[in-house]
Amino acid sequence: MIFHTIVARPNHWRAFTLLETTLVVAVLLGLVGILFVGVNSYKAGADRAICIQQVATVQEAMRSYCHLNELESGQKIDDLKQRLIGESKFFAAAPYCRSGGNYSFYEGAVPPVGTLFIQCSIVDHTPKDIVGW
Repeated sequence: MIFHTIVARPNHWRAFTLLETTLVVAVLLGLVGILFVGVNSYKAGADRAICIQQVATVQEAMRSYCHLNELESGQKIDDLKQRLIGESKFFAAAPYCRSGGNYSFYEGAVPPVGTLFIQCSIVDHTPKDIVGW
């Protein structure tokens, strides 16, 4: 007589089904998608903040230059941008917007207080309050 030994597998050794694996992958892809959206929003906000900070810095440099050289608001001056930007000046290189905007400069005179000397072409990149600038 031959005796057969039956070995039963324990029930706790079950593998994941295809449906469970697919669900886990779908949840992970959703989380990665949310991460990319969040990172892009964070980057856009950071680029906006950097642009506004550059506008403020250029404005302060322009006012400092005007005070040092006793230039008054509205006084005619054609090359104020060239006096601020260049080798051994307030800025070694012209600032640029990381979001792809273009800067335009106030031309022909010293801008009055409350008027920006430099503006970004992206509307959202404008400081909210420029009254004392």
